[in-house]
Parts: sequence; structure tokens; C-alpha cells
Amino acid sequence: MRTYYQAMDIVCILVHTGLISFNLTGWAWRRLRKLNLFTLLLTAASWFGLGVWYGIGYCPLTDWHWRVRAHLGEGDLPASYLKYWADRATGLDVNPTAVDTVAVIFFAAALIMSATLNIRDWRGARQPVD
Repeated sequence: MRTYYQAMDIVCILVHTGLISFNLTGWAWRRLRKLNLFTLLLTAASWFGLGVWYGIGYCPLTDWHWRVRAHLGEGDLPASYLKYWADRATGLDVNPTAVDTVAVIFFAAALIMSATLNIRDWRGARQPVD
């Protein structure tokens, strides 16, 4: 059973890191912009919608991943996946407020870019060709 949870840990890391990367950069490719806007809005719904019940910034992927890591014997995990990775990458105990602040700034920037470019694309598609 341990092998199953080790595999699930890897899957969680790949999916979560992939989603974060896509949220931050997916707006750059026209064909992916609608999907990017959707995943950004889904992320916002999780952070602020589900966050009403589970705490602002709630992410079900983090919740599931931490359950997997608990089965692997790891405890005392931070509330944030990004804090977890910041700690691992630096070897420090990074301030969680700083991590959350950076996350919100980058998220907002990606959301603004995605929304702006999606609106521009939509308007451009509606323009008659002369």
C-alpha cells in the first residue's frame, strides 16, 4: 500500500505544480486562453468560495495531497502547498504571509492577463473583415 501512496504523492505533485504553472502562464497561448481563464476562475472559487467554509485560500488539491502524505507518515504540513515548496526549495521556514501575498499578486496578475486577452480575442472575433 505504501507504493500506492508514493505513486499518488508523485501524481499530486505533478498535477498541482502543473496547474499552478498553467494558471500563471496559460494566458500566453491563444488556443489555451479560455481554458486558462476557466482554471483561474475555478481556483478563485476554491480559494474564496470553498474558503468560506474551509478557510480562505482552501485548495482541495492540497487537502488531498496532505492526506496522501499523512499515509506516508508525514505530519505537521503547512496549510499552503506553495509554502511547503518554498520551505523545501530554500531550506528555511518561509513566512506563510509572504508566500500567500506573493501567490495572490501573481494570481491576480495572471487573472488580469487572461481576462484581458480573452476579451480582446472575443472582440477581435466579432469584428467584420473588410
